[in-house]
Amino acid sequence: MPPSAPSAYLLDLDGTLYSGDAAIPGAANALERLRRRRVPFRLVTNTTSRSRRMLVERLAGYGLTVAADEIVTATLAGATLLRARGFSRVAPFVLPAALEDLGGLTLLGGTSDRAGGPAEAVVLGDLGERWTYALLQEAFDHLMAGAALVALSRDRYFRQGERLALDAGPFVAALEYAANTSAEIAGKPSPAFFAAAAGSLNLPLDRSVAMVGDDLWSDVEGAQRAGIQGWLVRTGKFREDVLRSGSVRPDRVLESVAVIGS
Repeated sequence: MPPSAPSAYLLDLDGTLYSGDAAIPGAANALERLRRRRVPFRLVTNTTSRSRRMLVERLAGYGLTVAADEIVTATLAGATLLRARGFSRVAPFVLPAALEDLGGLTLLGGTSDRAGGPAEAVVLGDLGERWTYALLQEAFDHLMAGAALVALSRDRYFRQGERLALDAGPFVAALEYAANTSAEIAGKPSPAFFAAAAGSLNLPLDRSVAMVGDDLWSDVEGAQRAGIQGWLVRTGKFREDVLRSGSVRPDRVLESVAVIGS
């Protein structure tokens, strides 16, 4: 199948299917077309402010009907990665609403409000305005005591209303620098994340799969490095100047997700 006609899609959420408090116009119709034509897809997200259950509810409120198993999140990928590495005692730095997706792990300190002994790993998500010096210091203390650093994403920024807001990436970079360590990334742009999403559709990572998102690095470059197509939408945090000046070249640039499957 030619690259212009993917056999499956991985679709970003925030900035691609919805933005702010509303669905992107035409997003619901695009999903319906894919279902009607039996084109497989997964919704993939680095959003760590909500659990997958809560994302299903949020999408329904926007008129986007999806099942939980159609969504692959960075938080769930992080839990899988931590268990695969043999870590069970984890200090979480994600919003409390997302903690339910770290099931099976013993959560200590951080945003869990649970006291305990030393953590084997620090897991870092987007805390937004919940970040404080005390939380950064606590994460740093764990790292200096030997804990591993697992970042659910290292996205630079996202669109919040009319402005761009700092995402998890700057805080990941700060802790890497301070503790002289490197984070293992669980979500996009990790090849393992894309592999897991494609694997949930029983598909290999190849050019027959297209990732569609608004982030030039996590969505487009990450997908291309994983061996699949990277398509960029002109919604969400898209900026024309960033596309023109950057070295990343999307396989396609779309006005919005509304054209998918048309």
